[in-house]
Amino acid sequence: MSRLLSIALLMVIPIPAVAQPQRPPTRDPHTPGYVEAKELPDGENAPPKADGNFILGPTHSPAPEMSVKEGVPQGTVYDFTMQSTDSKIYPGIARDRGTFGTPDPKNPAKLDVTTSHPAAYTRHVGVYVPKQYVPGTAAPFIVGADGVDRALFTALDNLIAERKVPVMIAISIGNGSGDAQGSQRGMEYDTMSGLYAEWVEKEVLPLVEKQYNVKLTKNPDGRATMGGSSGGSCALIMAWYHPEWYHRVLTYSGTYVNQQWPWNAETPGGAWDFHEHLIPNSPVKPIRIWMEVGDRDNYNPNVMRDNMHDWVLANENMAKVLAAKGYHYQFVFAQNAGHTDRTVKQQTLPEALEYVWQGYPIAGSKK
Repeated sequence: MSRLLSIALLMVIPIPAVAQPQRPPTRDPHTPGYVEAKELPDGENAPPKADGNFILGPTHSPAPEMSVKEGVPQGTVYDFTMQSTDSKIYPGIARDRGTFGTPDPKNPAKLDVTTSHPAAYTRHVGVYVPKQYVPGTAAPFIVGADGVDRALFTALDNLIAERKVPVMIAISIGNGSGDAQGSQRGMEYDTMSGLYAEWVEKEVLPLVEKQYNVKLTKNPDGRATMGGSSGGSCALIMAWYHPEWYHRVLTYSGTYVNQQWPWNAETPGGAWDFHEHLIPNSPVKPIRIWMEVGDRDNYNPNVMRDNMHDWVLANENMAKVLAAKGYHYQFVFAQNAGHTDRTVKQQTLPEALEYVWQGYPIAGSKK
């Protein structure tokens, strides 16, 4: 009888629905308040030497440089791992699976996370050394976030051969796992400080030089950062807090939103503060930046309703303040594109790299 009663209760007691992720709306690049942008013919990229705002799509076909080409010198790619136990800066944290956090009732821009704890990690790193590199010479380089980027390495093979970018080394660094507040990845990428760049400088670059017989330039004009999502905001954070190390930045769907944890009163809006306060209220820094966002990019993906979690608006605001301050920047609004859209990257990465490295000497170039 008790079993029958239990079954009956289950039949009449409503079970709460599991919250579903909010599908991002499709944003119109001509929305009032967005930056004015030049709409390009479908399939075309922005000119690699032009500053300003551009609208691409809706079709996104791979650029020719994104395919391996016969006869083009192929660089060597080395893979290795780094353990949390070897780091003096990032010993490792993680957030319990299935947990997130709750907004502070007194401050919706602050997320309280109680389920983050010390945890070990292993990260993967890829190092690309072009065939044209001369051992012992100081080479320009690009540091990328979120793991080994084979697409980047292929693009560099072709662009270096075409003398559109300098002979450079690429270092693609995996994150320490997890995502957003309370995770190792979130702490690395979303923290508004110079710590991640300092970790790269102290624990990654010397290891690369020692293991692969390369020499990395100390000239900030010969150093670039890149990434997508929080890896994109991390790329700008590296250059912003250490412009003596990095002058060139490339971001896809940059997380210029409020995702910093732990909360910091100096930058209470996390990376949202870039366009809200930091860039408008600071002297111009020697940074050249290429940015992209998709029309279906992220929008309010979590429990925080602080009006600082719209990726499209954040990137639009970035373009607005960069223009007002006179920065060299190129902003691409991609139609028919989601968050860190692979097809958009396949279309635009060669042009983006050429734009970012504009002005840097290229050996043998007639430009």
